[in-house]
Amino acid sequence: MRSNDALHLGLMLLALAAAYLIPFELLLLAYVVLGPAHYFTEISWLHDRSYFLPHRGIAAGLAIIAVVAALIDNASWFGFAMWGALIVCAMLAATTSAIESMLLFMAAIALSAIMYSSGSSLAVIGVLIPTLIHVSLFTLIFMVLGAYRAGSRVQAALVAVYLVAIATILLLPPTAEIRVASFARVGQDYFGNVGPALSRLFGVPGLVLDTRLTSLLAFVYTYHYLNWFIKADVIRWAAVPKARLAAMIAASAGSTALYFYDYAFGFTFLLALSLIHILLEFPLNSLALRQLGSAVQGAVRARYAGPLAVSATRSRSAGTKTPKRAPRSR
Repeated sequence: MRSNDALHLGLMLLALAAAYLIPFELLLLAYVVLGPAHYFTEISWLHDRSYFLPHRGIAAGLAIIAVVAALIDNASWFGFAMWGALIVCAMLAATTSAIESMLLFMAAIALSAIMYSSGSSLAVIGVLIPTLIHVSLFTLIFMVLGAYRAGSRVQAALVAVYLVAIATILLLPPTAEIRVASFARVGQDYFGNVGPALSRLFGVPGLVLDTRLTSLLAFVYTYHYLNWFIKADVIRWAAVPKARLAAMIAASAGSTALYFYDYAFGFTFLLALSLIHILLEFPLNSLALRQLGSAVQGAVRARYAGPLAVSATRSRSAGTKTPKRAPRSR
């Protein structure tokens, strides 16, 4: 096992243990302490790669949409902003022709109509995209894609451990008590809509931000952030200009301090910053989804192409008669 893979496993298990011991406190501390550092460093990394967009100017538009969305009170309109931004980014980053873009747009229109007709589905999408979908589903996609590209069984095992950790929290939820009551209240104020959104999505009534869901959020958020920080071969910390690195550290510390100074205003600021980094990551997410789909398609073809080729070869052999030798001349 490589040292980096061992570190991945250690941090994953550490996040899982902390999610069992102090779920309410971990969720909030991870969000306000690790979150800003993740946002600033990833935005910097994306900037150096033109945000995986054809033009950097589009990124400025996404940032503006994120700030406006953070101020929207209507859940359905917020969901529409998140969903629309994701589709536009997918069309720009993950399609390779006008026909693909048109087909994706038509599929998005159809799905949007279905969500609109069902009432609160856009609101559900608005809650889940910047929370569980971003921090858990997309993290899983990147893990699977990385394991496939590396052809690493160890990294594939890490994906399995991640899924087992989530299943363990859901099936065997912790019984930890709230140690800092104010953290639990703030968590309920700002993450309490995740339970009803999941309840609406899966048709399971009565889901709330209880210990089980809080532990799940605490685990996936914490590992999402830690998983980013240890990607030294991707981020290339040594290549980041020292002045920019110092600015990111100062901005991260200032964002966390702002939250503890005035948590209502600080959370609004962190929400806007979080949404900026989420929307700016949409092109990369869309590209990763396309690449994973291509990888799965290639694996399926390789799996079934071999037997089919052998079968075809046997059929051709069976249908070919062995030529008779010409009689010898006397």
